[in-house]
Amino acid sequence: MSQSNALMMDPSQTQAWRAVCARQDLVLNSGVVALVGTAQVALFYVASISGTPQLFAVDNRDPVSGVNVIGRGLIGSLAGDLVIASPLYKQHYRLEDGTCLEDPALRLRTWPVRLMGDVVEVDVG
Repeated sequence: MSQSNALMMDPSQTQAWRAVCARQDLVLNSGVVALVGTAQVALFYVASISGTPQLFAVDNRDPVSGVNVIGRGLIGSLAGDLVIASPLYKQHYRLEDGTCLEDPALRLRTWPVRLMGDVVEVDVG
């Protein structure tokens, strides 16, 4: 393997996957909240056109109100982006990267998330 193709591991950037719930705990097209360390993480299991649901993990804390309610928001699509609408002040946050469509200065933290068999894992690394 040439040096340009070698994967160089940086110990500060390793992933630390943590099991947070089972697939059966998820509700299709809705949010559920899991405590990951000290953070409340809102998990969204969203139906897709391909038939394979997508999984997203964002901060449950609403940046405007400071209240943990994002997991109760409504999922939708705006300008081709999957979004979650805050249930309090109705800002729309992209599920992909947490950016607020109405105010780019606002953002939800996001985490890598995956299904390993029937276990939902969040990268806390």
